[in-house]
Amino acid sequence: MVKKLYTNNQIRAAQVQVIADDGKQLGTMDIREALRLAKEQDLDLVEVGPNVQPPITKIMDYGKYIYQKERQEKKSGAAKNQRQELKTVRVGFKTGIHDLQFKANQVAEFLKEGNIVKVELTLRGREKGLAHIGRQKLEQFLAVIPQEFTVQDQPKRGPFGWITTIATKKK
Repeated sequence: MVKKLYTNNQIRAAQVQVIADDGKQLGTMDIREALRLAKEQDLDLVEVGPNVQPPITKIMDYGKYIYQKERQEKKSGAAKNQRQELKTVRVGFKTGIHDLQFKANQVAEFLKEGNIVKVELTLRGREKGLAHIGRQKLEQFLAVIPQEFTVQDQPKRGPFGWITTIATKKK
């Protein structure tokens, strides 16, 4: 998101330092004089340095400035690349080999996209008494995943089974 700046009549200071469109320093002047200069050139007076006294303003085409900043932000992909999603894959104690392979491929796809994956092995009823076998099943499932990954959270016993978190291996 591009930070909005004060322009033209939104600037409240009586005196401002002015920079021309070409970068040349015009010095400190009255706000009305600066606005008149900007209007003569069919441009905007934009407050670029509000934290100094007097504030620094620049004569520029504000619409063009915002457009270029948004394109630059979009090109860099700043907003898109910063977000990682947490995907969850559940595996049962009695899940068959083919289903495990299918879910392992699903986990590999999530990891390729750069997501973090939470793997849950659910235990129900009497299976909870065989929790040590459940952990072995979880480790076997992790071994089947074709994508390289790192374990962020070691497998822990939760109220419904075993839970671990994995992410793409950093190179």
